[in-house]
Amino acid sequence: FLCCHFHFILPLAGRQPLSKMSKLTRDMYDECIEKVLKYSKEEKKRNFTETIELQIMLKNYDPSKDKRFSGTVKLPNPCKPKISVCILGDARHCDQAAKLGLPNMNVEALKKLNKNKKLVKKLANSHNAFLASAALIKQIPRILGPGLNKAGKFPTLLAADDDMQAKVDELKQTIKFQMKKVLTLGVSIGHVDMEMTDISLNAITAVNFLVSLLKKNWQNVKSLTIKSTMGKPQQLF
Repeated sequence: FLCCHFHFILPLAGRQPLSKMSKLTRDMYDECIEKVLKYSKEEKKRNFTETIELQIMLKNYDPSKDKRFSGTVKLPNPCKPKISVCILGDARHCDQAAKLGLPNMNVEALKKLNKNKKLVKKLANSHNAFLASAALIKQIPRILGPGLNKAGKFPTLLAADDDMQAKVDELKQTIKFQMKKVLTLGVSIGHVDMEMTDISLNAITAVNFLVSLLKKNWQNVKSLTIKSTMGKPQQLF
């Protein structure tokens, strides 16, 4: 009996909400992303690889009173293939980074910035993310001030036995939701050269994680839109 029941529900999976918390089905994600890709690839093809972004509008939230949430989640598929990751490292990590062709800075190079806000901001803007050796990560607020943290780019720990390339690849799959002073959020979930199914899986993971961060879950979501860099926004919810 159980086996029959299992086979009975399988064909409906695309039309069922993906979890008890979800208001969206897999089909709804696929249809929305298909429209984004069609516009980008057939109607208005650009001469660069467009990023695909999930845009969120919140409701019943007061950024000045309610707790501002922040959270990172690793998506099933890389969504930021061309990000620049800078290694703030000890001597061994800097050597390793140089061999991998990754930008890197040691403690002396960081001290030369002299906590200058403009220079720290320039450093933050020059890279998408940072990894820092254990010996350095605790010193960063003292050496650089709060600049990297303010930019939402405080380094991720790079332990002595970590595989540097694997950590960099992980950052290409990681997105961050951070509530600021406005009720809109946007995160990258892929690019137009990815397979539709991979983008859908990324979108599902991103939306479910965001909803789990919200105080009243789906009651705080006003709208969800997916769009490519230069494309038309497509309403998901």
